[in-house]
Amino acid sequence: MHVAVTAESLPLSIIVGPGNEHDSRRFFDVVDGIRVGYGVGRPVCRPGEVYADSAYDSRGVRLYLRRRGVRASIPLNPRRGRKLRRGRPYRFDERGYRCLRSAVERFFAWLKSFRRLVVRYERLVSTFIGFVEVACILIYLRVLQ
Repeated sequence: MHVAVTAESLPLSIIVGPGNEHDSRRFFDVVDGIRVGYGVGRPVCRPGEVYADSAYDSRGVRLYLRRRGVRASIPLNPRRGRKLRRGRPYRFDERGYRCLRSAVERFFAWLKSFRRLVVRYERLVSTFIGFVEVACILIYLRVLQ
């Protein structure tokens, strides 16, 4: 499951993909799925900054964010085994990353309070996504009360 959340751990976009696929493949779908409505007018579809896990550290992801005008704060993946190249290093805000990474972990902890989602009894993806959306509605209701 790939999720984009706010700083308050509220979900903005959720994508469910196969377990044997790399995380960076679904990143584009998650970012494209962000739609936040602020009253009258078009909803906001572009976040100001993205704090992502080191699994999303790829040239394609960074290029996609740069083309959309979104600042990326993604740590370098130590398992890739690449050395730092000459030139300007990648931008990484460590303090902001630590604060907002916990928001994602908190959202997944809230989701795990729904046992049906942890065990995943459903065989169909559409049924599973339906239960995830119901869980997200309940999370929104808990936080907003």
